[in-house]
This record gives sequence, C-alpha cells and structure tokens, in this order.
Amino acid sequence: MNNLNKNTLRIVALNHWYGQGVMRRHVLQSISMKISPGEVVLLTGPSGCGKTTLLTLIGALRKVQDGDIKVLGKQLYGASRKTRQNLRKDIGMIFQGHNLLRCLTAEQNVQMGADLLNGFSYGSRRAQSREWLRAVGLEDHMSKLPHDLSGGQKQRVAIARALAARPKLLLADEPTSALDSSTGREIVDLLKKLALEQSCSVLMVTHDPRILDVADRLLQMEDGQLLPSV
Repeated sequence: MNNLNKNTLRIVALNHWYGQGVMRRHVLQSISMKISPGEVVLLTGPSGCGKTTLLTLIGALRKVQDGDIKVLGKQLYGASRKTRQNLRKDIGMIFQGHNLLRCLTAEQNVQMGADLLNGFSYGSRRAQSREWLRAVGLEDHMSKLPHDLSGGQKQRVAIARALAARPKLLLADEPTSALDSSTGREIVDLLKKLALEQSCSVLMVTHDPRILDVADRLLQMEDGQLLPSV
C-alpha cells in the first residue's frame, strides 16, 4: 500500500514492438516514468512517436511485452485479462474516437461511466451524469443521440463519461483537439480541478500550446523515447 500512496503510475524500462520478422518495429524504447497522485502531466511530441501506444499500455488495453508497469499498485507485465479489466474500472480514458454508443443519448452514455461506481443508487448515478454534462456545457443536449451532436460535442460527452466514473487515473489523448479555444480551456481547467479535489492523476497527450500551463510537469517524446527533462 505504501507504493500505491507514493505513485499512481511507475514505469521502468518499457519496450514495445509492432509487427513480425523484418517488419518488426521498435515503437517504445526503454520508457521510464512516474506520476504521483493528483499530478497533471502533459506528454508532447510529433505524430507517430508512440504517445498513444504508451497510453493504451498504461490503460491496460494492450498486453505489456517487455518492462515494468505498475498502475494503482497493480503490475501489468504478465497480468491476466481479468486483472486488467478490473484495473480499467479505476482508469478514465478519453480518446479521439469518442467511442460513444450510437443507440444511447448523451446522458445515457455518460451514465455508463457513473455505473462503474459502487454504492450509488440509480437516481444518484443519473444525477451525477447530468451534473457532469452541465460541467462540460451540454445541459441542453442531454437527450440527443450521438448522430445529432457535432464532433466537439461528442468529445465533451466522452470527457463527461470518463469523469463520471471518478477515476484515480485519467488518460487523455488530445482531449481539446475538436474543441474551440474557450471550450478547450474550460475542459482542461475541469481536469485540473478533478486532480486537485480527488487526487486523480492526469496524463494528457496534447499538441495544444494553449494548455501547457495547467501541467505540473511536461514530458516530451520523440522516436519512441522520452527526452531528458530540462
């Protein structure tokens, strides 16, 4: 438990490859990093340098091939599918594809996040879903289906869904990419507030220079490697 209190995330000498034989490509090379509870870390770097692959490994969406990843006290190298599934309940994920269920309204999509919480009644989970939608500026769009929402609105629903689960670690891949500058600023301020109030660690991939000031720490990746901090 002491290790959990010290670090939400600890990575030592992580490597990852895509492909087989002569097509095999070393996409992550000896990555090591730590994130503390409540810390907001921004990860920058050119497209294709391995940032999204790193997020999916931390989020227990891929098997760890080589190296040590401990997330919320759980070791992911060699972890079973069930262990990874249980861990994902404590990890909020915001990816660029939105991944909203087309047959559900915005409110119902967000409630999927709230449904991961134990000890809350249906009414309480529904109220929390509406609260998060209001927080991301969609109070007038709760009953709309995804096909009736713009790309930016879908992104905000995905953000609200991730936050509704009250995650201990939030992974965000370009969360402001589909948002205007004002809305993007509101969203990252909301993520910062979550980190402060709930000791939620945030790892955010971004190319947006307008939000760098929210970070406690900036990391830069290039060609599958983390560059030394300056």
